[in-house]
Amino acid sequence: MELAERDELLGELAEHLDGAAAGRGRLVLLCGEAGIGKTAVVHRFAQLVGPRARILTGACDPLSTPSPLGPLADCAAGLGPSLRRALDVALDGVGGSGPVFRELLTELGAKDRPTVLVVEDVHWADAATLDLLRFLARRIESTTTLVLTTYRDDEVSPEHPLAVVLGDLAGSAATCRHEVQPLSRAAVAAMAAEPGVDRAVDAETLYQRTRGNPFFVTEVLAAPAGSVPLSVRDAVLGRMARCAPGVRAVVEAVAVIGSPAPVQLVDSVLADVQGVLRDGLARGLLQARGHIVEFRHELARAAVLDAIPAYRRAELHRRVLAQLRADGSADDLPRLAHHAEQAGDARAVLEFAPRAGDSAAAVGAHREAAAQYGRALRHAVGAAPDHRAGLLERRAYSLYLTGVAGDAVAAWRDAAELRARAGDRLREGHDLCWASYILWLLGSNAEARELGLRAVRVLEVVPPGVERALAYLNLAEQASFDYDPRTAIEYAQRAARLGEELEHLVVTVRARFAVAIARVFRCDEGWDELDEIWNTVATHGTVELAGMFPVMSAAAVVHRHFARARRFDEHAVAYCRERDLDMFLGHLGGARAFALLFQDRWEEATQEAASVLRYTALPPLSRLFPLVTLGLVRARRGDPDSWPLLEEAAGSGSWEYMVRLGAVYQARAEAHWLAGDDEAALAEVRRGLAAVTEDSDPWMVGALARWARLAGGDAPAVPAAGPFALELAGDWREAARAWEALGCRYDAALARLAGDAAALGQALEAFESLGARPAAARARQRLRHLGVRYGHRGPRAATRANPHGLTTRQLEILQLVAEGLTGPEIAARLHLSPKTVGHHVAATLATLGVHSRADAVRTVFGGSDH
Repeated sequence: MELAERDELLGELAEHLDGAAAGRGRLVLLCGEAGIGKTAVVHRFAQLVGPRARILTGACDPLSTPSPLGPLADCAAGLGPSLRRALDVALDGVGGSGPVFRELLTELGAKDRPTVLVVEDVHWADAATLDLLRFLARRIESTTTLVLTTYRDDEVSPEHPLAVVLGDLAGSAATCRHEVQPLSRAAVAAMAAEPGVDRAVDAETLYQRTRGNPFFVTEVLAAPAGSVPLSVRDAVLGRMARCAPGVRAVVEAVAVIGSPAPVQLVDSVLADVQGVLRDGLARGLLQARGHIVEFRHELARAAVLDAIPAYRRAELHRRVLAQLRADGSADDLPRLAHHAEQAGDARAVLEFAPRAGDSAAAVGAHREAAAQYGRALRHAVGAAPDHRAGLLERRAYSLYLTGVAGDAVAAWRDAAELRARAGDRLREGHDLCWASYILWLLGSNAEARELGLRAVRVLEVVPPGVERALAYLNLAEQASFDYDPRTAIEYAQRAARLGEELEHLVVTVRARFAVAIARVFRCDEGWDELDEIWNTVATHGTVELAGMFPVMSAAAVVHRHFARARRFDEHAVAYCRERDLDMFLGHLGGARAFALLFQDRWEEATQEAASVLRYTALPPLSRLFPLVTLGLVRARRGDPDSWPLLEEAAGSGSWEYMVRLGAVYQARAEAHWLAGDDEAALAEVRRGLAAVTEDSDPWMVGALARWARLAGGDAPAVPAAGPFALELAGDWREAARAWEALGCRYDAALARLAGDAAALGQALEAFESLGARPAAARARQRLRHLGVRYGHRGPRAATRANPHGLTTRQLEILQLVAEGLTGPEIAARLHLSPKTVGHHVAATLATLGVHSRADAVRTVFGGSDH
């Protein structure tokens, strides 16, 4: 396995060994903090040069009284008998270390091949071993030996014995120093994305917590989410245990205050810590930058914090909170709220946490806002109902904007109940309206409509205002999305009248949107109006209008307006990322994946869909397009694991809601057809068409009805638009031309399946070029029914170009086999199932006529197996 970002360092060590082999010995000092990978570099270097050099390895141990010449004793078995005798005599207390040093020098200069003498962890070295390093540094240049030492530079204070040795070696021409650097953000991100990582990891957060320390990165990825790995905890606490009590107290205080911590605040909390603070820095646990002190790694701080007894931790938090108040730090609201909660001071939490949430929300940091409101609610059990309801409402809105829809609904329901008890009909209706909207996003359409109507009834008994207008808009938009234009227009007009009276931009724009999107769905008209609305939204940029972004983008994709969808998407993604609007980002990513699927960019579609599905907190509506995209790509390629994805997509809503499940019906019908099951495909079509009304989207309906024709049924008499209408009318030529004009080659090939032998041949060519093996098989089947001896047209271009006759996918998988990946790792890398990877490997072995993966690698790539 390759080490990340260590090739340059390994190359420099190899150059030192080349020099030693030529008679110019070297002593190399390899330094870096604990866990940075010094030992990994040394081991990898030993593996690489083992065939051409003698490797001797010893290490110093962290003992209270280190063993004299311990590293030399470790490698004694690889040394000559004279040196072993001299070492035994010296360790018996006779003759001193001088004879040992001279025998070692003779040993290192007498071999016919170079020697690599490794001495690890010399920051723990005994005095005799340090003397040995001085001795070798002055004489090593005349040998064929590379002495490779490692040490932790963050544990070597000016008073450390090794510091004196390093000073002595500084002027030696035969001594070189190399510092092992932390991994870059890119390397950490690559490790987080490796197939063996079984959970979604935010690479930037991982980098910030570990600062690129490879040991910490590896352990965090292997540990449960959010925990401090036991191995990291033991390493940190082991180092801390070697500190004096005063140093431990300072380290604990910094852990509680948070890293970085102002030195003045640490001093105020503990009193007169300057001296012990220097000791803490010397131990490598902390580092100073100007007037602040901090842990080198956030993981180390978390490990120390977890180890502090609860009573001691609470007392430190109380001291910190009191000092921050005394210092006049009232503006540092998140810090005050944190220390208040950790100190168990409920009154202080309710003083600071809501204000911290408001401040975060004001700058678009909605995740932080939701957390602060949640913190306040945990301590507001005995608060007044209206105060608690207000906290619930603010938390619900922040949760909604960050995509945690289920918790948002629960919070709005609780708030509505509290408002009802207090007789606040206005706020009760507003909370019910929000709960209705989120329920619709979650796929509970009937319950959403019931709550929406209830909100209107509550608000119609109070004076008209923005809340009532928004309740009308909620019903109007739900009706638009449910293909009920009459209801949509009715409620949109009510909202528009109120919006004009109130001069409320959000209400008037959303009312226009509800009518325009209903027209788009109903008859593919109203795009000019949507463009104008889009420009208004882009100009004013209010969060309340951001919910239009994913709807407009998805509608453009479903209607194959790809250029318009790209324009919508680019602005919407930038806007939503800037404001943490994950709710909308997920849906936008799903629409983008769907567009890539339609445009035959299947690999990109797969990657986009997979990136959305990693965020499991997104509501079903945001997951629907990615699930369908991945399911269809797999079905079109003939992979057997498409159905779990399509089954999950089918659970995104009630069967009668065509706007939500239309794409699912289409995908399931296609998957059945690709598998050769025409009856199942027709059953899926009939099920979907049962939900169609005269107001259903003709693009969505046409995309479903097409499969009735392809599966051998009659073309249904249903509304259809674009090339779908041409297909259902039997005009396959114009349909194919229309699809090609849109850049949809797969759809054009499907249209040609209704044509003559020449058209079927074109379809077959297109399917094969796309890697759509099941569709290609259906094309050949139709050719046979026409009596055309077309047969198998041979491998597609990519396969013909390969001298071994492998497909692009087979080559891709074999390359990963050559890189040493296992079947499950390849499956995760390519978003396939392990079973599918096994099928491809078996087909590869059969094509090549070999019996093992190693033989396949040798046959295709040459050389030895990897």
